[in-house]
Amino acid sequence: MAWPFSRRTDASSGTALYAAIVAEMRNAAYYRTAGVPDTTDGRFALLSSLLALTDIRLGQGGEVAKVRAPRLAECFIADMDVQMREEGFGDPSLGKQVRMMVGSLASRVERWQNVIGHGASWGEATVASLYRDEPPGEAEVAAGEAMLRGFWARLEGSADEELVVGRIS
Repeated sequence: MAWPFSRRTDASSGTALYAAIVAEMRNAAYYRTAGVPDTTDGRFALLSSLLALTDIRLGQGGEVAKVRAPRLAECFIADMDVQMREEGFGDPSLGKQVRMMVGSLASRVERWQNVIGHGASWGEATVASLYRDEPPGEAEVAAGEAMLRGFWARLEGSADEELVVGRIS
């Protein structure tokens, strides 16, 4: 298996798209302007929110996009496994922790599907997805919402063939 940040970045593996999402997550404005906590939990919340939006976009695409969604999830799981091991989690608890993270990602996918497909509130989804129980001030939440809306617009504006190789408009 290729690790998410190895040199191999062919489209079929999902690593190029995963790397593009990680690069988006590293945009300092999410932390400075939108008030996402620059903590392990905050970075995870942002990464899983961006992944959820990307997963939804892939699901709306053609065959080339739809077949990449599972590869993206595999990259996420492999990356979380590595991250948890680096944090000192051992084999007995590692599986449980990664399953919890995958469950958290799945709940974000469901939440964002309600926004994208059913017109639920972007603001409420942003608070629940990025800040959980401790949202910052209104200005930061508005900035977080605007940034996620912008990311979604870029995903929508990306052709499937570009998206799967990690080029987000």
